[in-house]
Amino acid sequence: MTTSPRSGASPQSCGVDRRAFLGAASALGASLLAPRLWSAPGSRAAALDAALPAPRGTADAVILLWMAGGMASTETFDPKRYEPFEVGLPAERILSTFPAIDTSVDGLQITGGLESIAQVMDRGTLIRSHVVADLGHILHSRHQYHWHTGYVPPQTVAAPHLGAWISRLLGPRNPAIPAFIDIGQRLEGVGEQEELKAFHTAGFLGGEHGPLLLPFPIDAAQAVRPPEGMSPSRFENRDRFYRRMLEATPESRRQAGSAAESIVRSMEQAHRLLGSPAAAAFDLSLEPKETFDAYDTGRFGRGCLLARRLVENGARFVEVTTEYVPFESWDTHENGHETVRRMKQQIDRPVAQLILDLEARGLLDRTLVVLASEFSRDMMTEGRPGSTAQDQSRAPADVMQELRQYGMHRHFTLNGSVLLFGGGMKRGHVHGVTADERPLVTIRDPVSVPDLHATIYSALGIAPDTSLDIERRPFYITEDGKGRAVESLFA
Repeated sequence: MTTSPRSGASPQSCGVDRRAFLGAASALGASLLAPRLWSAPGSRAAALDAALPAPRGTADAVILLWMAGGMASTETFDPKRYEPFEVGLPAERILSTFPAIDTSVDGLQITGGLESIAQVMDRGTLIRSHVVADLGHILHSRHQYHWHTGYVPPQTVAAPHLGAWISRLLGPRNPAIPAFIDIGQRLEGVGEQEELKAFHTAGFLGGEHGPLLLPFPIDAAQAVRPPEGMSPSRFENRDRFYRRMLEATPESRRQAGSAAESIVRSMEQAHRLLGSPAAAAFDLSLEPKETFDAYDTGRFGRGCLLARRLVENGARFVEVTTEYVPFESWDTHENGHETVRRMKQQIDRPVAQLILDLEARGLLDRTLVVLASEFSRDMMTEGRPGSTAQDQSRAPADVMQELRQYGMHRHFTLNGSVLLFGGGMKRGHVHGVTADERPLVTIRDPVSVPDLHATIYSALGIAPDTSLDIERRPFYITEDGKGRAVESLFA
């Protein structure tokens, strides 16, 4: 059952309110009073706000569409031999559980259930050779942290999310709109919540660069309005008293104002948005019903619509997620085929509509849309070829006996698909090749996480070896500054 854009809030949505908005702007900064950010004299960090050596800048904004849970490439954008379900079918024969369909690009096929996305593939680039690191244990929390920050946990400092880096280095496009907005992920009441919190931060960059969290897109407008019944003068008094309290804390005095000032700046950002006409961008009820219905496949679809509205109004970096909850969404450890079929119904129409709407508004050329996941999946292999499944109780059957056994169940890191639209990328282009028989490893033009991040940063005009000094040592936006943009992806 879907919710009308003009209907009241759902019972689930009570976690998004004005207090949550103000907390998102300040609480993360408060937790980051240590470690302290240093800029050694003569360092690159000291000159960061001067003239950075900038690569080509082909984009002004990024929308990351995050397929949380591990999206199997052979079930989505890299179809292999299709084997329909039948009792007695050997698991080793199963490479794709969906047939291939044609797209708007001659010779390019993706899998059934993505018919709308198939029609916009001529606007984008498909990477079929995204290879993520073997981190020893292929765990969602570790790989999501690695993908979003570029660093393998644990680290001695809190690594910033790439959206926070973009906020720090480029700032907001619209002073009233937060530079970094995250849509669709709850951090409380879901599995692995502490791990999720670890990369939904600005790390050592300070709270002002952290994300504005909007778990329920339909309620986003409530999060950017002053509390109901509160007069402007009372709201001003609260802000003033909060500043006095902050100035009186020992941390504020010890830190010479760096972290404390970051908290104040985050509060100023929140205050500016609450009183700005730009807050209307968060209100999905302002969309025509026909447009809203085109996106309304659930929280993710509404999140795509909200992302479009926010980029239209000057957002710099917006992430929209299908939400990570263990054994839900793309976390297809069992009943994989039916789960992926439902996930395709959630993402297919909204993703395609987002691309078409950005194009129609003249925004696609300068907006980089990235669709990605933490790793891929395979029926037979958990991680590297030949490795043993850790959880034998959920190991796929050798022979299909019932439909729930049919699908891609096992985590796999040696191939993966990423879609790139707009932002200076080629149109109708395919990069990389994977094997046609198991093990389905990447065999040509691999793209690592550091290189994919470097490509995103370069599209924004940010050098991939940019660094800040933290604890008197450089911390780079790509791991050790070694990420290299994949130039062949650019138009």
